[in-house]
Order: sequence, then structure tokens, then C-alpha cells
Amino acid sequence: MRRESIELVQESFPRVAAIAPQAAALFYGRLFEIDPGSRRLFQRSDLDLQGQKLMATLGYLVGMLYRPESLVPAAQHLAQRHVGYGVTLAQYDSVGTALLWTLEQGLGEGFTPELRAAWVEVYSTLAEVMRAAATEAA
Repeated sequence: MRRESIELVQESFPRVAAIAPQAAALFYGRLFEIDPGSRRLFQRSDLDLQGQKLMATLGYLVGMLYRPESLVPAAQHLAQRHVGYGVTLAQYDSVGTALLWTLEQGLGEGFTPELRAAWVEVYSTLAEVMRAAATEAA
């Protein structure tokens, strides 16, 4: 990940965190719309609580972007847990699409093309690490 991308993502995250409940609701609404099969993963979940977990995890990972020695194992562990929940490799694409849409909705005009590219780079890198770990765990 490029330093500029990390900086942009980290600078933008407080604006996302400020609307965390709304961002989480937007995210899950969009995810279920574009990937209806993902809804089964949350059948027994309180989506408000799940949204809090999502935002906390996202904040944790964003905070570690400059520390790959900590970030990579954390992302790998997260992916291994997701295998146990039944998450498929294809769903990383759905999650990425839902995340970018959520950021666009939540940040509005502040979600510039440059910021979008930074989030794409960061998410793609994390998703790659997580897919590899999920493949090994399966």
C-alpha cells in the first residue's frame, strides 16, 4: 500500500466513525441487496451489534495500516474466523463493493476520486491477505 493511500484512508476514517451507526446500516443494507446469500450469515445476529463490531474492526484495521507486522496477522486471524462463519471467497468482492458504496453515501462530496482510489487500494490489499488466509484455513 502506498503511503499516500494509507494517509488518505486514515484521515477519512474519523468522518466515517462519526456516522458509525448509519454507515453500518448502509453497509449491511447494500450488502444484502447486492449479495442476498450473505444474509444467511447474519440470521442469528443483532445487526445493530454486528454493525458496532464492523465499525470497531474497520477502525482497528485502519489504525494499523502503517504496522504491517501487526496488520497482516490480525487480518489473517479475522479471515480464519470468517471461514468458520461460512464466508466465501467471492463475498470479499461483495463486501468491497458495499464498503465503497457506503463510503460514497456517507462521505458525499468528500469521497473524492482520489479518496476512492485509496480505499480501493487498502481494501484490495487487505482482502488479498484475507483470501489467502481463508484458503489455507479451509
